[in-house]
Amino acid sequence: MEREYTAVFKKSGRWFLAWIEEISGVNTQGRTKKEARANLREALALILEERARLSMRKNGRTERENMVVRVRDLVAA
Repeated sequence: MEREYTAVFKKSGRWFLAWIEEISGVNTQGRTKKEARANLREALALILEERARLSMRKNGRTERENMVVRVRDLVAA
């Protein structure tokens, strides 16, 4: 399954800060944007794996289904 997320990058001094807009807690940094992007991919994968593992442990009868949620564009045109 492939999902799309929004990566946000911000230059802060000599570092690039990076986070995933849709998922709280997925954030990292790197000396270059390329490094920050690689770190962000790894952080996202680790958090998604851990959340899936924890949800299975809490309830052995977990059901999953695909859901599409449309978010209004919050940026004024």
